[in-house]
Amino acid sequence: MNTHTSRTHPWLHRLKHEWLLLLFAALAVVLACIDPQPLTRYRQWLQWPTLCGLLGLLIAIQGIRDSGLVQRIAGMLVARMHTLRGVAVLLVSMTAVLSTVLTNDVSLFLIVPLTVAIGNMSNLPIARMAVLEALAVNAGSTLSPIGNPQNLLIWQHARISFPQFVGSMLPAAALMFVLVAALAWCWIPKGRVQLNEDRLDGHPVSAPLAALSLAALALMVLMMEHGRAPLGALLLTIPFALLSRRTVRHIDWLLMITFAAIFLGLGHFAALPIVQHALDQIDFGRPLALYLSGIVGSQLISNVPATVLLLDRAQDAMALAVAVNVGGFGVATGSLANLIALRLAKQSHGMRLFHEVSVPFLLVCAPLVYLLMRLLV
Repeated sequence: MNTHTSRTHPWLHRLKHEWLLLLFAALAVVLACIDPQPLTRYRQWLQWPTLCGLLGLLIAIQGIRDSGLVQRIAGMLVARMHTLRGVAVLLVSMTAVLSTVLTNDVSLFLIVPLTVAIGNMSNLPIARMAVLEALAVNAGSTLSPIGNPQNLLIWQHARISFPQFVGSMLPAAALMFVLVAALAWCWIPKGRVQLNEDRLDGHPVSAPLAALSLAALALMVLMMEHGRAPLGALLLTIPFALLSRRTVRHIDWLLMITFAAIFLGLGHFAALPIVQHALDQIDFGRPLALYLSGIVGSQLISNVPATVLLLDRAQDAMALAVAVNVGGFGVATGSLANLIALRLAKQSHGMRLFHEVSVPFLLVCAPLVYLLMRLLV
């Protein structure tokens, strides 16, 4: 075997297992062939600022991982907790709270690596926790207008105050979180935390890399909030390429490509004339029709594209906000945060486990949230 083949083989081997990437790449190619569009449309669907924001977050979090800081914090935390359920509820609560102020993807980039580190030094079930944290981030980010992209779009469209938005979403977000917390309490084993003592203190911390990475994370969040994600990603890439090339090499580049394929495929699908014609047949003035459209649309094309598709048609923007946030449950592509959580956890059969839990969770959560919101009207 020549050198070139030996270098490419690992990438080809990984690519065979990236079924989500292959699926949406095929969708994008097929749609481009049967419904060609101007280059500007593809640039719009690609969501370049979002991809740059994701890259910046990946760089910062990989740096924090490589510094050993996450492992050290995990050791300190797990040494003070006594039950698996206690750890689970704490992590789920932290995920939900952080997602209200740091957005859903940022909170996952902080909590999931911490969860993996705790699982590696104890008997905490990592795969189950990754699923729970994906659900928790959907519930928590529902509350805040800056918790996720769909809320930000709706908040700007509705032109209401921050407290008004929070007040409108509080009942749904509270019910969703209670359901996630109850699931965590019932699904995580009842036993005590069992520590692997040899792994508890075996992670030296690189203070310079930890400081650089934490500063990079703060910078990236600020850049994203001010609409400067491409500049933020560039400012992060340069120092890490010079000072920590290992961090850059370890970034999950296939995740970046997967998101690009999803954006292109789903963006084009949502713009198809047949999809637009189908929407014209729906009476969005009816609360149940709007609610179901937001949930079903999220399952088909993810909740952010569904929001873009339905926002101008919805007579009640806040009712749409509830619908598309509930639609983040169910299939993994209902919310891209689900894919981030599963990817960061890197657990075999994680996708299957997610759907075994998340789809029934949606079927229970959706009618309860709808009934609650209708009772409060």
